[in-house]
Amino acid sequence: FSAPPEWGWLIVFYFFFGGLAGGCYFLGVLIDLFGRPEDRPLARLGYYISFPCIIISGLLLTLDLGRPLRFWHMLIESNTYRPMFKYWSPMSVGSWALLVFGIFVFLAFLEALVEDDRLAWPAGRKFRPSGMLGGVIAVIGGLFGFYVAGYTGVLLAVTNRPIWSDTPLLGMLFVVSAASISYFVPMYHYQLSGAVTGRAHALITLPDAMLFSSRVQVAKFAAQNRVPAMFPESEFVNEGGLMSYGPNLPDLFRRAAVYVDKILKGAKPADLPVEQPTKFELVINLKTAKQIGLTIPQIVLYRADRVIR
Repeated sequence: FSAPPEWGWLIVFYFFFGGLAGGCYFLGVLIDLFGRPEDRPLARLGYYISFPCIIISGLLLTLDLGRPLRFWHMLIESNTYRPMFKYWSPMSVGSWALLVFGIFVFLAFLEALVEDDRLAWPAGRKFRPSGMLGGVIAVIGGLFGFYVAGYTGVLLAVTNRPIWSDTPLLGMLFVVSAASISYFVPMYHYQLSGAVTGRAHALITLPDAMLFSSRVQVAKFAAQNRVPAMFPESEFVNEGGLMSYGPNLPDLFRRAAVYVDKILKGAKPADLPVEQPTKFELVINLKTAKQIGLTIPQIVLYRADRVIR
């Protein structure tokens, strides 16, 4: 087996932003080709996200190489200045895929700007997927986006490490991972923006791990747009959300410790009963209520377990 790959944080973020760019573009193409006309804003949002991500990804890769010319030398022979493509080299294939994919992303980005009337370029409408030229560009670009999203797994599979050496499905694992996060990012912004443009009277969120990880942004978005929001965990309220009602998470963790204690003392996990949460809490943030111009009735404040003033 070979030595461990020397991948620092620059490459880690390069993989992340490259996968996000590929996933957002690929999902945007799917929405354009098979979605409804009213879903077009979501596809354009995917293109808007993929463009800066692919630029950041390329910059991170160039910085990691130490010298900018190294990336250039992956594409062009230094002596003859002819294109250099090594089909047997994952680095060469990946460099060309990143470059070509960046061109398709740039075209989709320009078309999205034209369609949103943010760029005066009538010729850009030819790149819409509904047309022949735009459809061909979307399909080819989507394939490159699919490859870029799984490129991390391809590199890992050829590093000859014991755990993932020559694993053909590792690239698909990274494709699925990129698709999941790429689905969440545009949908997250699209749904929240729709709550504002559609003049929603309130926002209610359900328990979700990815939403919880973005609780600061969600709470801030709701407060800035003066949308009353109810959350399932008090952590949202701690970050500026209006109010929450749900199980007390620390209490659930303590109950989990009781289960562990019983198992370590010989109890069979299958014999332990499933417990439902017994401690719920209502938390209200009066600072946020004042910010959005909402008056909380005194009777509701009396029933709250915790009030942030």
